[in-house]
Amino acid sequence: MAVTRFTKMAYAKADDMVFGKAVKPVKAGLGLEIGAGYTTPEVNYAPRPEAGASKEKLVKEYERITTDIMARMVQIGAPAVVLETEHVQQMSNNPSWGAEVAHAQKTIMEDYHDEYGIKCALRHTIGDIREDRDYLKLRGDKYPVFLEAFEQCAKSGADLLAVESMGGKEVFDYAILRNDMAGILYGIGVLGSMDMEMIWQDIAAIAKKTGTVAAGDTDCAQANTAMFIAGGLLDKNLAHTIAIIARSISAARSLVAYEAGAVGPGKDCGYENTIVKSVSGVPIAQEGKTSTCAHSDLMGNLTMQCCDLWSNESVEYHGEFGGTTVQCWSETLAYDCSLMNVALQSGNEKVLRDLFVASDKYRDPQGYVLAYDNAYKVGQAIAKDGNDIYLRAKNAALESIKLVEEGAKGKLTLSRFEAKALADAKAAFEALTDDKDKFMSDCLDKYKTEVKVFLPENYGL
Repeated sequence: MAVTRFTKMAYAKADDMVFGKAVKPVKAGLGLEIGAGYTTPEVNYAPRPEAGASKEKLVKEYERITTDIMARMVQIGAPAVVLETEHVQQMSNNPSWGAEVAHAQKTIMEDYHDEYGIKCALRHTIGDIREDRDYLKLRGDKYPVFLEAFEQCAKSGADLLAVESMGGKEVFDYAILRNDMAGILYGIGVLGSMDMEMIWQDIAAIAKKTGTVAAGDTDCAQANTAMFIAGGLLDKNLAHTIAIIARSISAARSLVAYEAGAVGPGKDCGYENTIVKSVSGVPIAQEGKTSTCAHSDLMGNLTMQCCDLWSNESVEYHGEFGGTTVQCWSETLAYDCSLMNVALQSGNEKVLRDLFVASDKYRDPQGYVLAYDNAYKVGQAIAKDGNDIYLRAKNAALESIKLVEEGAKGKLTLSRFEAKALADAKAAFEALTDDKDKFMSDCLDKYKTEVKVFLPENYGL
């Protein structure tokens, strides 16, 4: 399969983007269509650690999780739901474990669909197991096992195939701790994109062969790391302006999945997905205020602006007063979707979208750049040099810097710490060459020497 780069926008203008509607809707699972005029809750969960002791215990745990979610959705009259199983390492390292879980889950979902007509689909997010203790081994002996996990899950009931791939993380981790902009750009934009190109052609081929959906990837390993280190408004470990630059670059990387054959929905923890949707037109999952069970993000309403699936990030399965965690969180998601769907049916979706955005846009530079009007501009910067994975990632970084500078002249408040980080980053990116080959060879020499765990052969270099 060839990789087809995006060089123009999927939407004529930012205002055309809204939740519940995508240019390229996706049919999946049992009666579900994603991005076709309604939003659907996507529940994300994790088994208790002790459940991983054996395959039997793990399958039982996922059966309980699945039954709890499906029963609660029917109880409250929710019309549709997506379940996302993010693999624990045992399930991807032993593909038969993941396959058995998928089969057990799908069997329960089919029963509920047949009896109550609830539309549903099952997403399996395979773990990126391509590492030894100290090194990423992206093309090593774990790669066939990694692909086998996709294939077995697809054959056993998973409808949507996804992953949070790790390519470039070894260089990114080194660079983010040193505020090294070239390293952040190389790790996410170049190495990450090169690895994605390889794996997503293979995943798309598996999806085609098994009649399932190659959904998408997200830059959790890098952009979310930056967001977590940046933290809240009291934290000074990493400038939030740097976190949003990393996030903007990550959109150029996450786009590669769709260039290599994925069709969406993009994964929930990809906060870059609004940018990705603007360029590609694929439906996206998002998380925000409903992911507080897993982390804090400073833009909890804003992220609902263009979502097609609305998710809670991963919650550990256990009891709460209102039922199990998955019942409580699925119900919250379903009510959020109900509000968005009524807005769509009554023609008020743009009003609601703009209220979501206004509530968080000026809280932090990250929300400011990811607000759909600005996200669209980052998308344009990527599409402008869409054929060059280096230039488009650099464009995204420079565009996000420009947007934050403009915001700071208005309602967006930057501390001295943030303003200085932004000015330093701008100088670093403006000093970079426009020549991809020169950038690649300079970075290869530099990081081969400085980052002991960086193995160029991981990227075919």
